[in-house]
Amino acid sequence: MSHAVRVGEAPPSVPDERLARRSPLARLLARPEIGSLAGAVVIYVFFFAVAEPFRGLDSLATILYASSTLGIPAVGVALLMIGGEFDLSAGVAVTSASLVASMLSFQLTMNVWVGVAVSLLLALGVGALNGYLVMKTGIPSFLVTLATFLMLQGLNLAITKLITGNVASPDISDMDGFGAAQKVFAAEWDIGGLSLRISVLWWLLFAAIATWVLLRTRVGNWIFAVGGAQSSARAVGVPVKGVKIGLFMTVGFLAWFTGMNLLFSFNTVQSGEGVGNEFLYIIAAVIGGCLLTGGYGSAVGAATGAFIFGMTTQGIVYAGWNPDWFKFFLGAMLLFATLLNLWVRRRTEAAR
Repeated sequence: MSHAVRVGEAPPSVPDERLARRSPLARLLARPEIGSLAGAVVIYVFFFAVAEPFRGLDSLATILYASSTLGIPAVGVALLMIGGEFDLSAGVAVTSASLVASMLSFQLTMNVWVGVAVSLLLALGVGALNGYLVMKTGIPSFLVTLATFLMLQGLNLAITKLITGNVASPDISDMDGFGAAQKVFAAEWDIGGLSLRISVLWWLLFAAIATWVLLRTRVGNWIFAVGGAQSSARAVGVPVKGVKIGLFMTVGFLAWFTGMNLLFSFNTVQSGEGVGNEFLYIIAAVIGGCLLTGGYGSAVGAATGAFIFGMTTQGIVYAGWNPDWFKFFLGAMLLFATLLNLWVRRRTEAAR
């Protein structure tokens, strides 16, 4: 039966689903990082209960440091994944950055800050090249950065052996500028009995900046747009090419920063280090809520995913378990995070 509307009467109002208000709990569950935060709490409580050494302040300092060395580049990788791309060269790029800074300074007997600056330029250049090739050729970033990964891995080993005669860079701890650079990249502070590495503070700062960019700036809107629907984003005037090249350069910058921490923490670097870490960065981002399809994710989630790694690697040792189980736990954690993210997305879309 049809319902006629009398003359002079206002038509019945139809609620706009876009204006529907969600409960605070629903909004909280819709956040990408909520699953990783819950997982971090569960894992911390578990190891706190089963491993007595895990409870000490020294153990917490070790966990935070291990988390920061993964968490800094993972933040950049998460931004890139939200933008719809991957970078498989990030792991060896960390080692490349530290090797360039070390060997250039040593061989030319220059202040180490010169090597640090040149290393930064090269890291940004590699990131820009990756982004340019992806956008210019249309080749998937997976393949472009896989090629970069292989080339950097080969260069790290070949050039280090050619210059030094072995697989490690020389010790630069007695060179000009080393002390000042160490304070910036690898200082250690005593805070309330907790011996904290400065990389932990840098990790939290980079995660906070990335979160602010994503949620409070136009650039953040562009990152989500190019990752979710690149063609539509280009149609409404989003500078897709510039955004994606910028994201690859961000990964390069954070890989460089991690490389400087590696160099000034240990004074020398093994040229074969870093292989495989690119997958850990990606897994940390996925555990933190990033989708492999792009357009969705969180920098806080990626930082939390790295913290889960730190707790797990150290917790297994403190519990006295066979560390071989870590790989199994890593795979199970990745599968669980992916299923949880899928469930949250479907619940959120159904609620809308």
